[in-house]
Amino acid sequence: MRELLRREAVRVRTAWPVWTTWGALIWTVGYGGLGVAWWTGAGGYPFGPAPLDRRSLSLLEGLPVEVFGPGMTAVALVGAVCAVIMLRGTGSPRTRRLVTAFGALMAVVGVAIVPDYTLLAVAALWPLLIGFAVFGVPGAQEGIGDILYWHRVNLIVVFAGGLLWAAATLAYRRRTRGACAHCGRIEGRTARRSAMTAGRSWGRGWVWLAIAATLPYEVTRIAWVAGWPLGLSDEMYRGLQDPPELLTVGLLLATLSIAGAVLTHGLVAPWGERFPRWSGPLAGRAVPAPLAVIPAAAVTVTIPPAALMSLGPAATGGYDWANWGTWLPGVLLVVWAVGLGMATWSYHLRRRGACRVCGAGGAGVA
Repeated sequence: MRELLRREAVRVRTAWPVWTTWGALIWTVGYGGLGVAWWTGAGGYPFGPAPLDRRSLSLLEGLPVEVFGPGMTAVALVGAVCAVIMLRGTGSPRTRRLVTAFGALMAVVGVAIVPDYTLLAVAALWPLLIGFAVFGVPGAQEGIGDILYWHRVNLIVVFAGGLLWAAATLAYRRRTRGACAHCGRIEGRTARRSAMTAGRSWGRGWVWLAIAATLPYEVTRIAWVAGWPLGLSDEMYRGLQDPPELLTVGLLLATLSIAGAVLTHGLVAPWGERFPRWSGPLAGRAVPAPLAVIPAAAVTVTIPPAALMSLGPAATGGYDWANWGTWLPGVLLVVWAVGLGMATWSYHLRRRGACRVCGAGGAGVA
C-alpha cells in the first residue's frame, strides 16, 4: 500500500503541467460563473459593502458589482480560450506570446494584486487556526468563521486561481520553446547553465538578504515587549498596550520570524542537505529537497500581497516617520520575498536530480 501511494504521489507530481492547466480552466470558468451570478443579483458578492469587521484590505474592496461582473465575465471568456490553447500546446508565435502574456497577467493579479495580508497570516499562524477550528476561538468571537469569513476566504480562492495560472503558463512557455514542461531543461542547452548556478555560494547572498530584511520586525517587536518603544512615538506605544495582548502577538510573530530565519539559513548550510547529528534517528540522512523547497516557496508566494499593502502609503501621502516601526518592516517584505525566492530557487537547482519525465540532468547537477 505504501509503495502504491508513493507511486501515485510521484505520478501526480510529475503530471502538474496538465492538471494545473485544467485547474486554471475550471477555476476561470467557475469564477466567471460566479461573476455572472453576482452581476445578476445573487448574494455573496465578496467585494461589496460589508461591516467594518468583515471587510478585507483587497484593492478590489468596494468595487461595484456592475463593474466587476462584466469585467470578470470578459476575463473568463478570454481565459477559457487561452487555457484550451495551453492544453493543446499549440499556436503561432504571435498567439503563444499573447497567451503567455495573458497567463502571466492572471498569475500576477491573482497572487499579488487582489489578495491582502490574509495569505501570509494563514501561512504563519496555521497551527493556531487549526486549534481554533477544533477547540474554539478564545474571547468574544464565536468561531473560526469570525476569523476566516467569506471576504477573506474569497481572497484565498483568488490566490489559488493565480497559482494555477502561474503553473499553467510556466508549463505552456516551456513546451512551446522545446523544453521539458516538468523541469524546464532543454537537452544540451541548459545543463551547463544549471550546473553554473547550482552552487551553494550562488544562493548565500540571497539567504543573508532575506534574513536581514526580517531583522527590523524582530528587533522592534522584542524591544516593545521589553519596554523600549523603538520606532514608535510615546502616544502610539501607549495605544499598543491596550489591550496588552497586542504586544504578545507581536512577540509571537517575531519568534516565528526568527525561526524562519534559521530555516532560511538551512538553504545554504550543510544541515539543510543532511540531517545533523542532533536530529536523532535521522542523523546523516539526506534531507528530502521538497521538505525545504515547498515550505519556503509557499511563504515566498504569500509575501507579495502584504508587501504591496505596505507600499500603499508611498502613493497616498507618505509615511509617518515618527512611527517607522509600524511600517518599515512591512516595506522590507519586498526585499524578503526576493531574497527568499532566489535562495529557494538556488537550493532547488542544487538539489534536483534527473528529471522523472525527460531524464535530463542527474549527477552533474544533483
